[in-house]
Amino acid sequence: MKKIALVVSIALITLTCKEKNDHYKSISAAEITQEEHPGKALMEKNCYLCHSPTASHDSRIAPPMIAVKKHYIDESTTKEDFIKDMQEWIKNPVEANAKMPGAVRRFGVMPKAYYPEETIEQIADYIYDNDIEQPEWFEEHMNDKGKMHKGKKGKGKGKGMGKGQQHGKGKQMAVQDLAPAQRGLKYALGTKAVLGQNLMSKIQKEGTVEALAFCNEQAYPLTDSMATHFNATIKRVTDKPRNPKNQANAKELAYIETFKSQVNSKLEIEPISEDIEGKIHVYYPITTNTMCLQCHGKPEENIKPITLNKLKSLYPNDKAIGYGENEVRGMWHVTFDKSD
Repeated sequence: MKKIALVVSIALITLTCKEKNDHYKSISAAEITQEEHPGKALMEKNCYLCHSPTASHDSRIAPPMIAVKKHYIDESTTKEDFIKDMQEWIKNPVEANAKMPGAVRRFGVMPKAYYPEETIEQIADYIYDNDIEQPEWFEEHMNDKGKMHKGKKGKGKGKGMGKGQQHGKGKQMAVQDLAPAQRGLKYALGTKAVLGQNLMSKIQKEGTVEALAFCNEQAYPLTDSMATHFNATIKRVTDKPRNPKNQANAKELAYIETFKSQVNSKLEIEPISEDIEGKIHVYYPITTNTMCLQCHGKPEENIKPITLNKLKSLYPNDKAIGYGENEVRGMWHVTFDKSD
């Protein structure tokens, strides 16, 4: 089975809903600080699942975002060029168009997923103008790689490169200081990262069928461990459960329908939060991409017979199939004490 992972996942959520014919205006570094730039939070929220700057060299499942920047930007690359390259790659992520062939050979091509053009522009704008946080091993890795390719023209000299040693880390806001919706979203995305990284690593190394066994045995324990870590309750719920334990209740079903409507209308998605008797409840959708369709797509068309047989043996009453790309498959429901 062809390995699947993300080579570059430039995905994020834009500022607010806009008119479709609104023209995006680039945000210059002079107008906004690095920490305030919306692209920073959006990159961390949507890209770090696979392109984490904290992953070790051997455990990573995709190159870090700093590597993406260095491969896509050189002395002659304008911001407009970079944004255009990102738009083209996200819309059509195929091996022939890859600018990181080494990463493709190791991790495979990223799954195709829908992101509004404004969203890609926001994060590309941030990446172009600012230092990007890099893993501890990255500098040594690049030095070793440079020695191997000595004499060739180097890349990665664009804006936001080599500005001292801060590497874009900046001051991070404490999670307790976040707005309730953003705090719940942080917990959901942190759990998603742990599940996603383990799942994709399993797919890369052992294939889809073994990844199914992993989900069956480890998804709940991993989710529970993250809930303990965050001192919260974290659930994944859906209207079409694979495991009956994930069946959404009436209120959750209503929120799932709200998110479906927003996704179908190509609106930007924000988490929903509510305060009920001192408990904060936060909801955020789980959407599909091409990788998800290996197990959640259409039988015969997306799901291979061997995978389908494994699904039937593990989940006799499985309802979580028949999805297409960019559809709401379920929802995160995170609960924590308001006083924490």
